[in-house]
Amino acid sequence: MLRIEELEAALPAMTPWRVPGGRSVDWAALEAVLGTALPSDFRALAEAYPVLVIDDFLSVSVPRPGREVSWASGAREDEILQDLYEMGDTEDYVPYPHPGGLISWGESNSGDVFYWKTSPTDPDAWLVVVRTANADWIEFPVCAVEFLVGVYGRTIDVPGMPRDFPSDDPKVLGLSDRVD
Repeated sequence: MLRIEELEAALPAMTPWRVPGGRSVDWAALEAVLGTALPSDFRALAEAYPVLVIDDFLSVSVPRPGREVSWASGAREDEILQDLYEMGDTEDYVPYPHPGGLISWGESNSGDVFYWKTSPTDPDAWLVVVRTANADWIEFPVCAVEFLVGVYGRTIDVPGMPRDFPSDDPKVLGLSDRVD
């Protein structure tokens, strides 16, 4: 499992958004609602960074302090994935909380969604599944941070993405943690 520093090396534009001292996400509250722990690489990312938007294209959805229950509820009640599943359009993938179900951790502005496949039971062994806007389902044998390192380090190619993904000089925007 890769460390956050390896993602920062592959995507240096994210480093200005690092939160000194961490963000203090209430993981116990989030996991109580979600019904599972989350991968440690994602937890480290969520402690170090707010929601990140890369090249105004890919959003990495991390829980905001004070909004953990809302994040977990949204992950459990993915209506779009549930509708696709009920229509038989998920190629044998199932929504969480079904065993091995998918939990979203990111999306693109083109309609691509990035998930974890929640099997095996160890969250640190979960794989990334991408549902492209073209309705292709692609599984990658890596965790979320390793996936991002691979994409932005250009060692992982995601079929079906725009030709300019990733860009040569990705820009990163961090969204505020402020809870109104």
